[in-house]
Amino acid sequence: MADADALSGFAVVEPAPAKINLALAVTGRREDGYHLLDSLVTFTAFGDRIGLAPAAEDRFTLTGRFCGALSAEADNLVTRARDRLRAALGPTGQAAPPVHIHLEKNLPIASGIGGGSADAAATLRGLISLWKAELPADGLDALALGLGADVPMCLASRPLRARGVGEAITPAALPALPIVLANPLVGVSTPAVFQALASRHNPPLALAGAAGWAEALARLRNDLEPPARRLCPEIAAISESLAATGAGLVRMSGSGATCFALYDTDAAAETAAAALSRRHPHWFFTATRTLEAQGKGADDGAY
Repeated sequence: MADADALSGFAVVEPAPAKINLALAVTGRREDGYHLLDSLVTFTAFGDRIGLAPAAEDRFTLTGRFCGALSAEADNLVTRARDRLRAALGPTGQAAPPVHIHLEKNLPIASGIGGGSADAAATLRGLISLWKAELPADGLDALALGLGADVPMCLASRPLRARGVGEAITPAALPALPIVLANPLVGVSTPAVFQALASRHNPPLALAGAAGWAEALARLRNDLEPPARRLCPEIAAISESLAATGAGLVRMSGSGATCFALYDTDAAAETAAAALSRRHPHWFFTATRTLEAQGKGADDGAY
């Protein structure tokens, strides 16, 4: 359970939603080794949280169910985001004074749902608010991409389609969906999953022509799921457990090992998560909702 009082008293509290790859195609590989992807991404109401407050000197602290796997002293994406934003603001003459950053770590570590990238993106959003800073959109996007391929999409934290190495982002008109996130709490190496790919040159996602999102999602795939299942048998086990609850769709997110299941109602998702938690107390389950699209492109049916 997250500490409900961990962020009380902070001047700014910023959510860091879990990033869910509803589908992911590996379409190529650049000469520099980066893989080219085509991914349909959404975010959930459940995630980490970042608290920020003015301080006499920079501080970074941690709480939350999964904070034990992290160190407040080690180099991490949160402090890197702080330092890079400060460096970017320096030449503009904008103030970037010392700050206390607190991470409430509710998401499993290295679980394929963008936890570290979401934390970095939330730190950027929160610091811009706290410092009352301004950066051109392209400058902020470049700063985010320099922190990691997933950070620009986590900066948006709304349904989207990401191509290239993750930097080519367009809004997706996904509605809010009841969802259960499930993780066997077994680490999966992303480089190992990519290394085990049968092919790095696969077709892009075929989204056009579907009658609606349910049909579109059902026909899609995650190219990283087969190699991840070979490396981590628990992924198959947790997927089978989710499917047995009557979910409409079960799939792995990102490079794993987190899997997700979509349901027709919030009540069905909550019932499934509660039953699975009782049956598998050493695994991680949570029922939540995805965040619906907002703003330009959110209601035009665009993929």
